[in-house]
Amino acid sequence: MISLLLLLTVTVAVVAVIASGEDQDPEKGFHVRVETAILELLDDEDIDNDKKITIDDKHIAGTLRGDKQHVVTDLEGKRHRIEGTYFLSTLLQELSLARDAGRDTTFVRFDRIYEPPMQRISRLIRELYWDGLTRRIDETHLPRILKDEKIRTLDGLNYLYVPATDPEGFTYLSGVAQRNPGFHLRVVLLPDTLTPSFIRSLKGKHGLLSLALERMNGGSAQGIPFVVPGGRFNEMYGWDSYFEALGLLEDGRLDLAKAMVDNFVYQINHYGKILNANRTYYLTRSQPPFLTSMIRAVYYRMPRTEESRSWLRRGFEAAVKEYKTVWMGSERLTETGLSRYYDSGEGPPPEVERGHFDAVFAQVAHSTGMDPKEFEQQYRAGVVHVPELDAYFKHDRAMRESGHDTSNRLEGLCADLVTVDLNSLLYKIEIDVAEILEQEFGGAATLGGMEEQFEEWKLRAAVRAKRMTELMWNPERGMFFDYNVRTRAQHRFISATTFYPLWAGLADDRQARLLVDSALSKLEMPGGLVSTTKESRGPVTGDRPARQWDYPNGWPPHQILAWTGLNRYGYHREAQRLAYRWLFMITRGAVDYHGTVPEKFDVFDMTHAVFAEYGNVGTTFSYITREGFGWMNASYQVGLAFLPAELKEKLGLLTPPKQVFP
Repeated sequence: MISLLLLLTVTVAVVAVIASGEDQDPEKGFHVRVETAILELLDDEDIDNDKKITIDDKHIAGTLRGDKQHVVTDLEGKRHRIEGTYFLSTLLQELSLARDAGRDTTFVRFDRIYEPPMQRISRLIRELYWDGLTRRIDETHLPRILKDEKIRTLDGLNYLYVPATDPEGFTYLSGVAQRNPGFHLRVVLLPDTLTPSFIRSLKGKHGLLSLALERMNGGSAQGIPFVVPGGRFNEMYGWDSYFEALGLLEDGRLDLAKAMVDNFVYQINHYGKILNANRTYYLTRSQPPFLTSMIRAVYYRMPRTEESRSWLRRGFEAAVKEYKTVWMGSERLTETGLSRYYDSGEGPPPEVERGHFDAVFAQVAHSTGMDPKEFEQQYRAGVVHVPELDAYFKHDRAMRESGHDTSNRLEGLCADLVTVDLNSLLYKIEIDVAEILEQEFGGAATLGGMEEQFEEWKLRAAVRAKRMTELMWNPERGMFFDYNVRTRAQHRFISATTFYPLWAGLADDRQARLLVDSALSKLEMPGGLVSTTKESRGPVTGDRPARQWDYPNGWPPHQILAWTGLNRYGYHREAQRLAYRWLFMITRGAVDYHGTVPEKFDVFDMTHAVFAEYGNVGTTFSYITREGFGWMNASYQVGLAFLPAELKEKLGLLTPPKQVFP
């Protein structure tokens, strides 16, 4: 790795956080007029007019604009020179927070302007970003979550759907709509049975799905809170929530992490599964199952009481129900005894923007002699039927349930694959249920009306591990590969998901050693773990566009799972090295780009400039990010807790606290 000292000028001086919010000692800061200071700073240094100060704001020759030096005049007429991209950006962030608080003047603290990046990123995640990403479905908070930029209704109304099994929720939310005509809200009770045909009938009327409510004193209701990923993802997502919960727990937000579990239990009990996210167009699919891991992470932070044990039981009842009815149900369980991702819907997923499938429609249209746009319109309307295209969208929808949407690993064949990632997660569920039954319930408990024995769940896990080794383990290549049930062969596409068996604990020591020797050398990049190898991804062409879950991109869940898995098997140095690379990349990106904490990174070039498919959520904001991105926030907090002291100290030196006092 390139040395930090070569990337940025570093000094060993570190500015301590010295002033409380009430401390206005002139030696520790200065008073300014907020709006004046913002306008002068932007005029001087925001050359590209994006309301941020970054390394992309180039110096205009022959002027002082963009030279990364700015003089602030305080209320007493004293001048304060601030130098450097990072320090100017933190000044703008602090001024914008003061403006948001409604202040005409403010005391700008030196320790905040010159706050070391590692401490600042972590503090803002803890103090600002989690709250910025928190939502509730209730009268007070609905306006913030109703809008969905991914899809629009034909009549301009905001639809909110409530399960038939939640009449109290329907009554409350119907009252909200009546009391607030400005919400343009229509509350609809879902039918008892949710079929793919019913969900197709919602075209033009898709909307938000209700989540759990709690009754307050006096009979009023309040939505149980949850964290959203951020940006265009303004709802509660399936696997994102597990990683967000890990970050919340690191930051002492136990109640919020617990609340997210409660909302997942609600989803299983009322919608039949944890949804891709709580919008109607996601009712046909789930996402990677992490619920038992999430419950255990929360439970071990709770005091041991009868109330917490009851909460644990309710959570595991729901998890066992989903395991049996969804993941071991007829749609997802294959003849191999292993499970696949699947989506019961048909045709193009409605949440995907028009244009995303242009290459797919064009290829099929050309074979029929039709104009691609006309062909797409007729296919979507059901006028033309093409079995080949029907199969493609079945695979595409399954890929979206996998969370890896999209990747050439899964493109066009996902429904035929029993994947390493899914079956590792199911193995982990089986182990979790066995261990909780043994440790907390004396070996057996009635969950959902069925007597569950820990020995039976241990046997399930052992059978799955054996079958995965038979079908997925490749000793010559030293990796786990997905297995194609149609071709009855391994799908030898190298992906970061090959490390999932380490996280789940199903690999033996020899497999772990071979994985580290074989896969790590292929997937480790300057910025951490890459999603796939370049060779497996293959060439990028007009007919085969770049996919966001492929090389050169890296994602937070892969990092966290790999760190944990490597650590589990004793590969501590490798895990810490990966974590350090990832955190260094986030920190450097925030230093250069005004505190940006994005959805994903190009880990080869160590940049957030990722343009595949949907761009990079979390990079578009003005003045200061108030959210970051959910699982990226989590990876930073989890990573800091994971690093040993010497690496954390090294990371803390990134960017010198250069100060020019009056």
